[in-house]
Amino acid sequence: MLSSSYNQRISVVGTSGSGKTTLARQISQRLAIPHIELDSLHWEANWTEAPINIFQKRVEQSLSTNSWVVDGNYSKIRPLIWSRANTVVWLDYPLPVIMGRLLGRTWRRVVMQEELWSGNRETWRQTFSHDSILLWALKTYRKNRNKYPILLAQPEYIHLKVVHLSSPKATGTWLANLTV
Repeated sequence: MLSSSYNQRISVVGTSGSGKTTLARQISQRLAIPHIELDSLHWEANWTEAPINIFQKRVEQSLSTNSWVVDGNYSKIRPLIWSRANTVVWLDYPLPVIMGRLLGRTWRRVVMQEELWSGNRETWRQTFSHDSILLWALKTYRKNRNKYPILLAQPEYIHLKVVHLSSPKATGTWLANLTV
């Protein structure tokens, strides 16, 4: 449980489709702190990745306030975020939960032509290509489950409070008990 929204700096991590952005928005609303979506800072038009120096500068500017909640797994800027964070919330759900959520989200985004970041939209072609978010989730799931305990045990991150959530029910309970 977190207390007081003053100086809350929270990083939400987990495999694609686990619900990072949704949870970060809920935390943001509950604690009345800014929400930073790393994908929106990373992706430019036509699914072009921002150059690392630009991405880093955007993240640094976003983290310049006393309190925030950020969602995303970008290893190239993780040290920047985690060195400033005081809490990491790790969504570590079973693969069937993640894939079910990801399929539903992808279906909705493609059918509704939902605009994501910088005018980008998911397409059927993209969904079933080598750039598929579904394939990405499958490829990174086990790697994420193995790397987060190792990363979080590193001395430079000893200051972090770790909230390890292994089910949507546990997440709901944790969120319900989150106090300002």
